[in-house]
Amino acid sequence: MENYAIDEIRKQYDFHNDKDILRLYAMIQSGQIRLEGPAGRALDDEVYELAMEAKRRQMAGSSHMEDAHVRKSSRYHVKPAKNKKNSRHIVVLTRKELLFRRVVSFSLLVVAVACLSYFGYYCLEADRVRRENEKMASLKENETINAMYATDQVTWKDEQTGQEKVLTILDEYKSLYNQNKNLIGWLKIADTNIDYPVMQTSDNTYYLDHDINQESDKNGTLFLDAACDVTKPSTNLIIYGHNMRSGNMFGNLDKYKSSDYCKKHSVITFDSIYEKASYEVMYVFLSHIYNEDEVTFKYYQFIDADTQQEFDSNMRAMAEMSLYDTGVEAEFGDTLLTLSTCDYEETNGRFVVVAKRIR
Repeated sequence: MENYAIDEIRKQYDFHNDKDILRLYAMIQSGQIRLEGPAGRALDDEVYELAMEAKRRQMAGSSHMEDAHVRKSSRYHVKPAKNKKNSRHIVVLTRKELLFRRVVSFSLLVVAVACLSYFGYYCLEADRVRRENEKMASLKENETINAMYATDQVTWKDEQTGQEKVLTILDEYKSLYNQNKNLIGWLKIADTNIDYPVMQTSDNTYYLDHDINQESDKNGTLFLDAACDVTKPSTNLIIYGHNMRSGNMFGNLDKYKSSDYCKKHSVITFDSIYEKASYEVMYVFLSHIYNEDEVTFKYYQFIDADTQQEFDSNMRAMAEMSLYDTGVEAEFGDTLLTLSTCDYEETNGRFVVVAKRIR
């Protein structure tokens, strides 16, 4: 695109000649020359005044052109607008305006490149997580590899009664457990991408940014609340996971906001490393992290219910918060499974799905 200066326009058109000034005026009026910016508007006003004077002289039959006052103007850059057929549009810009447009264009280009680069990295990272999870799943299903490991048993003792129980690690989790002793189970929802190992440590923050190999990973790993116990088991087993925009981890959990989606995905499988179990979705609700001194139902503190009254109170609280009625009910003695992830609709928001173990 060519750049022109106002003084170049003045060279092409004699502002003291009626024919030239009227021809220039006609081109401006038809849009063949488009004037923008303060300098362009000033030139437009000047041409208009001179053209009106020229028309008056033509009407009066005058053959002489009076001297026109030509105002001073700085040098400006102009650029042609998009051409119509057989016409040339000219946009007038000052040096400052031209520089500003160039800076804005360059900045937008930099932002676009940065966004594309981040998007590329994000896609590669999401694909890496997917492939790593597929590798874990294949190890779980590989009977040959699992058979290479000896049978692992864990003795659990009830601190209140002193009763001991021997637990045997399921064959399919032998290789993964020997790879990382923090493995506590596997969560799966059929026909979704939620098909992940679940970890547990005494630190509820560790697996927010570490993978199953205990390497740094912003996707983190699904993990069971440190206060929960799969051996007893606790009344409520709470599993946390990031709401990743890529869909990884619990990135698609919020699809349960739809009751139709819930009906099609009502069963959740959570196997501990010791036993298999299935759960049926009961409540779906939005919540958030409260201040410690706030007196209200905090789903993330509901681990055990020692009495019927305590259990019923928690059930009522979740039922009132639920987005819809699933028709599923629980009674004292049932084991619950809670899936928790972030919800970005509010600060410290949480999206929660609660299911009851199918007996």
